[in-house]
Amino acid sequence: MTQAERVPFLKVEDYLEGEQHSEVRHEYASGSVFAMAGASDAHNRISLNIAATLLSAARGTPCRVYQSDMKVRADLELFYYPDVMVTCDPEDTENYFKQFPCLLIEVLSPSTGHIDKGEKLYNYCRLASLETYVLVSQDLRRLEVYRRLEDGGWRYDVLEGQDALELNCPPLRLTLEDAYRDVL
Repeated sequence: MTQAERVPFLKVEDYLEGEQHSEVRHEYASGSVFAMAGASDAHNRISLNIAATLLSAARGTPCRVYQSDMKVRADLELFYYPDVMVTCDPEDTENYFKQFPCLLIEVLSPSTGHIDKGEKLYNYCRLASLETYVLVSQDLRRLEVYRRLEDGGWRYDVLEGQDALELNCPPLRLTLEDAYRDVL
């Protein structure tokens, strides 16, 4: 099934139950499920580089790092599988999804980049706990960063070259070299 193919209306409870037994991951939006396609070598390596760097920084903190197999509940009827997610909230105790991420990262793919930059950007930025949303290019060393401001608005930055991403969740300076090591 492709991202655009839908199955008939499905209740949230049935979706969550089905995902525990499914060999294919699905994202869920208001009763519809969308199968997730496999990712490229570069996509996987970039995601793993970032997750490993975050995991190291999160040791000894209340933060937990997840990579691609943990869902985020973006709304009552919206579940996505971000490429990398960090939550530091002690109330985020669900076994199969997280609700209070402070950092979400998506590695852009040709088939899903428009969703990451549109639908997911909109829905992720509505999460009160989210501090930073990062879009990572596969083709060049480039991060698009959305950071929540103190007034609740968002600031957009593009990081390239020798730039680094300063994070509070967990405290870390993520360089582009960290993200793209052995890839680009």
